[in-house]
Amino acid sequence: MRRVLLLTFLACTLLAAPVNRGLIAAVEVSMNKRIEALFPGEQYLLLGHTHGVYLDGYGGVFTMRLNLAEGPGPSPFLLQLPPSARAALHKKKLERLPALRTAMREMLVNAAGVMDPVPQNEKLALSVSLLYAPHEDTTGLPSQIVMQAQRRTLLGFLSANTDKTALASAIQVQEF
Repeated sequence: MRRVLLLTFLACTLLAAPVNRGLIAAVEVSMNKRIEALFPGEQYLLLGHTHGVYLDGYGGVFTMRLNLAEGPGPSPFLLQLPPSARAALHKKKLERLPALRTAMREMLVNAAGVMDPVPQNEKLALSVSLLYAPHEDTTGLPSQIVMQAQRRTLLGFLSANTDKTALASAIQVQEF
């Protein structure tokens, strides 16, 4: 009898949850694919998989960890990188930041379009943590980018001819 009551309680809890795990997993996979397509040929761009969670009263939160560009690292045969290699890696990462920011905005809009159970007054957030090696020059490079907006706002940008400037100003961005 206790087992039946427990199963009934669990079933009611799962059915009452506004966003199920399957929907969050689908958005995670979509975000992974979008990032992997961002810079083809970079095999260590996405470090692990995107993780998502629904927070009742807030909305959906997704996190990922990236390495914007592969670069040489110190080794037993090369204890310190030449300044030219450090500068080239730094330049490459700086050049890729705008594309990452654009992709993050687009991923939020796409997530808003499929996450119907999330109330429109709740938010969707995406946090990207960027990996740097100790020998890298990180001047001008954020260690984390967090973007968030109300789902209602993001839904307004679902059309194919979205104004990129308006989208950028509609999303709250924090860089650390």
